[in-house]
Amino acid sequence: MAVLMDEQNELIVRHPLRERVVHWSVAILFFLAGLSGLALFTPHLFFLSTLFGGGPWTRILHPWLGLAMFALFAALAALEWRHNYLTPDDRQWLRQPGDSFSGRERRLPEAGRYNAGQKVLFWVMVACMALLLLSGPAIWYQYFAWGLPVWLRRLAAAVHAIAAFVLIEGIIVHIYASVWVRGSIRGMMRGVVPSTWARYHHPAWYREMTRQ
Repeated sequence: MAVLMDEQNELIVRHPLRERVVHWSVAILFFLAGLSGLALFTPHLFFLSTLFGGGPWTRILHPWLGLAMFALFAALAALEWRHNYLTPDDRQWLRQPGDSFSGRERRLPEAGRYNAGQKVLFWVMVACMALLLLSGPAIWYQYFAWGLPVWLRRLAAAVHAIAAFVLIEGIIVHIYASVWVRGSIRGMMRGVVPSTWARYHHPAWYREMTRQ
């Protein structure tokens, strides 16, 4: 059943257990890979390497943490991609940023499971993850960078840094939006949201779920 009941309100299943486990695993790996990457990126942040046992261990762990993060993110994307196609309503939603940021959601086209902003962020993360995966091996000397020209390794390092920066900014936006829209974190922690929340923030998805 997609709709459950508590004493005060209907509860709608938004994130099944499998989805939540993968999501939080990706989140943990993102922070570990991000902190280890920042420690290697600049001497000013090298103190972060103490979290991983020092510089050598940070260099060893960072690529493997990145690969694990990519693998689990790919599993999460496989579960979510069908919900993230941009529709004509989504394009109209993006043309009304003022209504979105000011909380005037009633003026926006009805959102499905995810609104247009969430969908755009999803595809930005997919692109960043792909760029990180492609550029990472070119600067992972121990295994993949043998014989590559210096200019290619430098280009890969620049792409890796830019993609990581955009990904970090995207995650900050994701966290901020989750806190800003009250009830979103509960949905990812407990898997269910009140029907009033779903009806207000995602009315098209609410009607789909209640029909089921």
